[in-house]
Amino acid sequence: MALSRAWLSRPRGGEGTRLLPQASRLVELPYSSDDDDGSLAGDTDVPTAEQDPGARCPVPPKPGIFSQCVRYLAFLWNLLFLLLGLLALAVGVWGLLAKGSLRGERLAPLGSDPMLLFVLVGLGASTVSLAGCLGALRSSPCLLRFFVGAVLAFAGLEVLGGLLLLAARRRLRDALRDALLLCLLRYHEEPDLRFLVDELQRSLQCCGLGSYRDWETNPYFNCSAPGVQACGVPASCCLHPGQNGTVANTQCAFGVLRLGDAAAGAVVHLGGCVAQLGAWLRGQAGGIAAGAAVLVLVEAAGALMALKVLRDIAPVGAWD
Repeated sequence: MALSRAWLSRPRGGEGTRLLPQASRLVELPYSSDDDDGSLAGDTDVPTAEQDPGARCPVPPKPGIFSQCVRYLAFLWNLLFLLLGLLALAVGVWGLLAKGSLRGERLAPLGSDPMLLFVLVGLGASTVSLAGCLGALRSSPCLLRFFVGAVLAFAGLEVLGGLLLLAARRRLRDALRDALLLCLLRYHEEPDLRFLVDELQRSLQCCGLGSYRDWETNPYFNCSAPGVQACGVPASCCLHPGQNGTVANTQCAFGVLRLGDAAAGAVVHLGGCVAQLGAWLRGQAGGIAAGAAVLVLVEAAGALMALKVLRDIAPVGAWD
């Protein structure tokens, strides 16, 4: 069609001067109608990624030296507590297996077993520390948030427990007395309780709860019980538990409950452990508070390092 229009617009005789402008306009019309907005016909929409490859896939910022140091320090920090938690867990499981507390006939007293505390503490510490290790090593926001939340929850429970202990000191004293009474009644049944009671009586130089006669409630030390231990108390109550200063005399307190207080005072400690333990706790209040503060600071340091790693990997996650 353009060729036919060009042929018709060729000059013929005297019409050359009048048709030349029309011919030039007719020839130029196809070119001017292709792009009404003034752009070239060859200009097509090029994808942004082809025009600038770095526009949609920018290179994530590289963390600085300080950020990398904090990341590896957080990993080592949590690795240390992971090993400590696994150690406590192994000790607790070993203690339960050694005593047969995990068997069917021993499931009832499992709740009062001291080794259960090692199992729970070790399991909780190892789980949280493992999340912190993997979160810092793999730069996982999910694991790091779980670690921070767990640490804050533990710290909150510790602070709440401390406040409750201060507010309910009398109830705590009664609970401590009940716990010692349970240890006294199950002295021969649980090796761990026997070890704790013996160490408490030796270190505090006491015997029983209120006095040495509290051991009469024990079915093995009761005067009506059969055996050589009847009317006796543990050897840890003795003033001089060693024979000749070297060999431990396990029979030094046999028959003490048959004696009067004056005669028994020459053999065993007459005072109970509740008053002695209360006095010792009051004397160690500063050390206990310092230890609790150090524990909270350790947990706060771990949480701050995890938050720093989270802030550093947040820009990297935005490019994903």
